[in-house]
Amino acid sequence: MNGFDTISDYIKHLDKLEAVIKKGGGEKRIAKEHSKGKLTARERVAKLLDNPDSFDEIGLWAGYGMHEDVGGCPGAGVITGIGKVSGRLCMIVANDATVKAGAWFPITCKKNLRAQEIAMENHLPLIYLVDSAGVYLPMQDEIFPDKEHFGRIFRNNAIISAMGIPQIAAIMGSCVAGGAYLPIMSDEAMIVDGTGSVFLAGSYLVKAAIGENVDNETLGGATTHTEISGVTDYKMENDDVCLETIRDLVGKLGPMPKAGFNRIESVEPEYSADKVTEIFPVDRAKPYDTYELLKTIVDAGSITEFKKGYGQTLITAYARIDGWSVGIVANQRKVVRSKAGEMQIGGVIYSDSADKAARFIMNCNQKKIPLIFLHDVTGFMVGKRSEHGGIIKDGAKMVNAVSNSVVPKISIVVGNSYGAGNYAMCGKAYDPRFIYAWPTAKIAVMGGAQAAKTLMQIEVSAMERRGQVLSDDEKKDFLKKITEKYESQTTVEYAAARLWVDGIIKPSETRQKISTAIEAANHNPEIPEFKTGVIQT
Repeated sequence: MNGFDTISDYIKHLDKLEAVIKKGGGEKRIAKEHSKGKLTARERVAKLLDNPDSFDEIGLWAGYGMHEDVGGCPGAGVITGIGKVSGRLCMIVANDATVKAGAWFPITCKKNLRAQEIAMENHLPLIYLVDSAGVYLPMQDEIFPDKEHFGRIFRNNAIISAMGIPQIAAIMGSCVAGGAYLPIMSDEAMIVDGTGSVFLAGSYLVKAAIGENVDNETLGGATTHTEISGVTDYKMENDDVCLETIRDLVGKLGPMPKAGFNRIESVEPEYSADKVTEIFPVDRAKPYDTYELLKTIVDAGSITEFKKGYGQTLITAYARIDGWSVGIVANQRKVVRSKAGEMQIGGVIYSDSADKAARFIMNCNQKKIPLIFLHDVTGFMVGKRSEHGGIIKDGAKMVNAVSNSVVPKISIVVGNSYGAGNYAMCGKAYDPRFIYAWPTAKIAVMGGAQAAKTLMQIEVSAMERRGQVLSDDEKKDFLKKITEKYESQTTVEYAAARLWVDGIIKPSETRQKISTAIEAANHNPEIPEFKTGVIQT
């Protein structure tokens, strides 16, 4: 597992990397912000929250290992996540000015859009703490013009407001050019005197464009926009007063309806979360009993299994997690026997498993029960027997049910998530409300060994057609290079850096993450009617 002998060792390694990411641009940049009389983005978020320790950060790993040629963009230069402000669960977006002055990279845009998406899906109030120099100009073609680029954020501001979801923006630093629309398209905007500024063009550009000499404070400072233009609504003395005012405004929000998902008093799991390291093998090829894993997550004694003896490579069960009623779809990783007595490989989806899961997902939608997907899947079963048995038809049935599901879907990638198995188990493309990954997760079209051998066969054949003949040793070296490159692209860090998952979580955090996700989802009272498309039987 990425060179580590135990899950615990790997988690310690990831903890160290996360500590570095949370430093943003580093100590010097932090000191520079303080010298301006400003708090850092993380300090602002901590002061805003009722309890900083309960902040569920989204996308911490976004941008990890990317754009290293220009110094990188830790955390994509923005902090996003869910936390309680004056008792109200909110989505918070805070530009990190220690990272390239809060400039927007393509991954920054993707992370902001994900935060807005979560807020819209779950009807969470949005708080923007704005401090950004705007688009990172050398990459403007990758962030400015397309549908999922910068402009989509302001479009979302308008849509979110029309949905009746409160948006409060605080201009706590620079707010330039197109980025100026974000706070002003929010319901209410405040600006910090002396450090906050907002304008379509700064003083240098104004001079170049129209020859006018004006300083930035006169052009777009707090006094200008609260006393002359009326662009902002509140003039704040400093960061602390600004954050306290936001807390006050959120505390005065009116009541909002909820979905009313079933919840009773929470019961501790049968097993401690620490037992995961005993149950879950470091070697991802080794089988284990997923039922044992579930005992570390669900409330003790709460499981009611659906079609237990049928399609046993998928576990479908009603249960409770932190008191919440949930439907669980989990890959069973141990070898099982089919209804005909045949041995079935753990972690593989067979026709009967897919058929069962589709039915269970439809049931959960009818009963308005949130769905939890636990991934450790290598894909659908292949071969003549499976094809003749209609594996594509049954797989399509499951994918159809997942695609059209209207109840909240929460995905946890605990191990492998390969190929069409990723799709059927509600991977990122299937709109899970939240998707997290354990350090042991691997996401790819197929396993590293199979992929590397396939890629090598293609490359070697092409070389041989050109008259190049490789020795056995050269083929081994070639295979090693291909394997290393492919494996590096299947790691959990790689996936989290690109926001294929919302975050890397420890196994011990799984219950809390699921519980918070359902609590967030419960804020959206609108559950559409469940319908499916044409399904072959």
